Amino acid sequence: MTIPDNSALYIRMHDSDNVAIVVNDGGLAAGAVFRDGLALIDAVPQGHKVALVDLAEGAPVIRYNVVIGYAMGPLARGSWVSEAVLQMPAARELEGLPIATRPAPVMAALEGYTFQGYRNVDGSVGTRNILAITTTVQCVAGVVEHAVRRIKQELLPLYPHVDDVIGLEHSYGCGVAIDAPGAEIPIRTLRNISQNPNFGGQAMVVSLGCEKLQPARLFPKGSIPILAGAEPAQVCLQDDGHVGFQSMIDSILRTAEQQLRVLNLRRRETCPASDLVVGVQCGGSDAFSGVTANPAVGFMTDLIVRAGGTVMFSEVTEVRDGIDQLTARAANADVAAAMIREMAWYDAYLKRGGVDRSANTTPGNKKGGLSNIVEKAMGSIVKSGSAAISGVLAPGEKLKQKGLIYAATPASDFICGTLQLAAGMNLHVFTTGRGTPYGLAECPVVKVATRNDLARRWHDLMDVNAGRIASGEASIEDVGWELFQLMLDVASGRQTWAERWKLHNALTLFNPAPVT
Repeated sequence: MTIPDNSALYIRMHDSDNVAIVVNDGGLAAGAVFRDGLALIDAVPQGHKVALVDLAEGAPVIRYNVVIGYAMGPLARGSWVSEAVLQMPAARELEGLPIATRPAPVMAALEGYTFQGYRNVDGSVGTRNILAITTTVQCVAGVVEHAVRRIKQELLPLYPHVDDVIGLEHSYGCGVAIDAPGAEIPIRTLRNISQNPNFGGQAMVVSLGCEKLQPARLFPKGSIPILAGAEPAQVCLQDDGHVGFQSMIDSILRTAEQQLRVLNLRRRETCPASDLVVGVQCGGSDAFSGVTANPAVGFMTDLIVRAGGTVMFSEVTEVRDGIDQLTARAANADVAAAMIREMAWYDAYLKRGGVDRSANTTPGNKKGGLSNIVEKAMGSIVKSGSAAISGVLAPGEKLKQKGLIYAATPASDFICGTLQLAAGMNLHVFTTGRGTPYGLAECPVVKVATRNDLARRWHDLMDVNAGRIASGEASIEDVGWELFQLMLDVASGRQTWAERWKLHNALTLFNPAPVT
């Protein structure tokens, strides 16, 4: 007689699923028996799938009530359903999709929630008060880095109401086909990042002088409305007035001090939660991402939208396999058409590179139980909650409306974060199952762990532990509300772990155009 082990646990996402994931830290050995009598034939690592029924060769394998693959051979009940035994389905065609057929659930407005933010002249609100120095080309990065160190040491202490000084370093600006189709993406991205609400309208740019991305091209006259008609402050290193390295640094410091004086006059004021602009993203995902952290973020997303705020979800390859779900949730046919347009553009982009969406999944994703991009996408989409999708942004575009927005970006953590900054986010939520020290200097990043073990080991890197959902210590709603309250606190100045440790990834501009 086999005795069930009450500690052996699995999670099944939908009644129609014929696989479930193992919950237990460290996984389970062959012979482990679940409460319903299911016995494992194989040892199954944590987060990996176990067959709940006998599966014939070619049978659909279903998780999230979606076919995530087909069995490449017979799989007995209790078998480990690993990546190696699954054939990935073909991508859903972009024709014949449901268009705005699924009305969003009726959700009462959420009123009375506020945070302490920095109001800008254009009405946007910053959660931080930062002097950002834009660079037109990588050639000036070393000089700007040196100048920023000097500014922090010598000037920043004199302006206590300014949070930080950062250089917007990137690898673009020269050696590129700057007039080619696609080149507008990195250019508008950098232009729009320079207008991020956390920078208070004090745009400053350092150029070399001979680069292709000239300041006048990056910032055409009147292109930064937040400056109320003024032009960005500029320093050109090749100007005749600069004699030696030190004179370049002195010029940058003089210009920066003018910007700091203005920023130092700003004060936090009470702002409604409707001024939040939150980018949501996942990286180092695992099989728990779609069970714990991302559903909690989805609940938080609904709360922010109910409060009148804005949430952006992104990552084209991580929603591509759920495009029918998204077009059905579009607020109208125009939104659905825009979403299809972005999917088709990215399909063509990948095809030119000789790959498809399956290139997305990493070794870490697979080690964490995600067999392929279809399974990963189903867990990623739930970050978007249940509200109607009210708008779509192409890469590098700036927000012009509130609500739930699909911002089309690559799934690369760094590129996605960069593009969401360009869109205007003032807060970032990042979920992870495998663990990553990802952070942004330009915007606070709230990190959410999918598993208790990760939250325990990385206790001073993760801001929220959503693993409590899998262990039954908290509900999705509990963690969603916790996240919402934390977002208001962070927007008001509370530091995240990434901010405390100053863990900042570099900006990565998305450049689909040729490099010369």
